[in-house]
Amino acid sequence: MSSLPLEVIEMFGQTIAKVVPITIVLALVFSVLSYFWACNPAAPWWRKREIVTDVCYWFFVPLITRVVRIGLLVIGAAAVFNIHDADELIAFYDNGHGPLATLPLWLQAVLFLVLSDFMAYWLHRMFHGGGFWKYHAIHHSSEDLEWISAARFHPVNLFLGTVAVDVILLMAGISPNIMLWVGPFTTFHSAFVHANLNWTLGPFKYLLATPVFHRWHHTSQEEGGNTNFAGTFPIWDILFGTFRMPENRLPDNYGVHDQVIPSEIGGQLAYPFRQ
Repeated sequence: MSSLPLEVIEMFGQTIAKVVPITIVLALVFSVLSYFWACNPAAPWWRKREIVTDVCYWFFVPLITRVVRIGLLVIGAAAVFNIHDADELIAFYDNGHGPLATLPLWLQAVLFLVLSDFMAYWLHRMFHGGGFWKYHAIHHSSEDLEWISAARFHPVNLFLGTVAVDVILLMAGISPNIMLWVGPFTTFHSAFVHANLNWTLGPFKYLLATPVFHRWHHTSQEEGGNTNFAGTFPIWDILFGTFRMPENRLPDNYGVHDQVIPSEIGGQLAYPFRQ
């Protein structure tokens, strides 16, 4: 009997074991911060509408992305580098490969963050147009924007906009070991920019995406929904003319108002295919 089902179950267990303590820390940190520096008056995050939906996404997304990322890395190694043996596959990815793997690990991490954010910026813009919007609209459907809203992504959006970018850069030779640094940063920063905080970070708003920067992106399309596409570095929005940070104003109205999107996770996952 194949051991694959047991390995998948073990992987799920390991992922959940990592997610739970991270979730507790983030919940405590942003509960305190939003109490003192809320961007918009609101009930605590745990009393927000659709909290059950966001909690489901919060635990579902890490599970599915890990499985798909590994699967795509295996398929990519076989298709592009003709690697099929399990031991060869592990050796190929273990510490990276090619010229990129010779760089210091910290520099690989920086390259990964910059290159992935650049690609994600353009993919994000792609998801705001044409037939892709119906998938991305799920992420924008949260009217009570909070840190836990960060994981509300349709799988199609997640795979094309995030997982595929990771796979491309790891296949290019960057060591997976950088995830020991990059992973915690991206998890915290993603929650941070969705948190109900009035922080702009002053002049540093041009260097790093902040809660106010990203909350403008979650307003209506006319107000600011077609601006601030960068996930981490606003320099892309500055360079390509999509930066928006009005002086002395805070965003205060979120969600998708021209479509009726289901509030529960099952309906949201099916929503794009019914359009």
